[in-house]
Amino acid sequence: MKQSISYHLTILLLNMMGIKKDFSKDPIDYQKIRRADVHKPKGSFYKKDHIKKFSVLESQITEIALDKDSDKLLIFLHGGAFISGPSKLHWDTAKKIAKNTNHTIWVCDYPKAPENKISKISENVDAIYHAALEQYDANQIYFMGDSVGGTLIIGLTQRLINKQLALPNKIIAISPVMDASMTNPDIGAVDQRDPMLSKKGLLSAKIMCSENNHLKDPMISPLYGSFEGFPPTILYIAENDITYPDQKIAVEKLLEANVKLDLIDGKNMPHIWPLLPVMKEAKTSLDKIIETLNN
Repeated sequence: MKQSISYHLTILLLNMMGIKKDFSKDPIDYQKIRRADVHKPKGSFYKKDHIKKFSVLESQITEIALDKDSDKLLIFLHGGAFISGPSKLHWDTAKKIAKNTNHTIWVCDYPKAPENKISKISENVDAIYHAALEQYDANQIYFMGDSVGGTLIIGLTQRLINKQLALPNKIIAISPVMDASMTNPDIGAVDQRDPMLSKKGLLSAKIMCSENNHLKDPMISPLYGSFEGFPPTILYIAENDITYPDQKIAVEKLLEANVKLDLIDGKNMPHIWPLLPVMKEAKTSLDKIIETLNN
């Protein structure tokens, strides 16, 4: 399928921004990348009475509740390679979903590496879900995460199943990083065409987050965990994304486990493409996510 003009403009902009250059360094310059973080979003939407802020362990939660009577919750875990975020695009995505669904949304700003390791981050994610269960029925809770946010929601789901705890209604994973070890031999070829990420920098970030360089622990690499018993899963993957080869393996495992899977394979798309601004293909995909939540 031919890509839109806005797609080509987006790729040009990504190249001009030098994101891939930042993700080509080892060690990765996480302090520079954090300059794009937005912990307190600007604009009138995030200053009105439908916004509430609270903490769960070391995580800062921003609750967006346009419908005060809503019994549905979307837990949104942002990406950022474990070292940064959330960014403006995460807040813009949450805003659009809030305006077009009746879900309350929790935007979760969790602890980051290298100051915190994956065990601490996962502990926070688990606590956020348990806090949600105090207010919502599990069947009315939805998980959404992009990049390592997708890693975290998949890892959380695996731990819930292992502990035989209540599962969310559905999970929406957008370009999840499935294997922090980056050992898949197919990654090299994709690295040549990925406009955003590079194996060198991404691996550096994962090492910063890992416990004793144990990169194949399911907490940070859910590809090595089980997918048996997963709730219905919507998975967005992208052909021009270095995390794509491991996502293809995850798809095989999800299908082998008979998970109800809705797979959206973005031809020529970059990492986290449904969240990118301007691009027509991104708008279409985010509209599909909104439609899924409404149904």
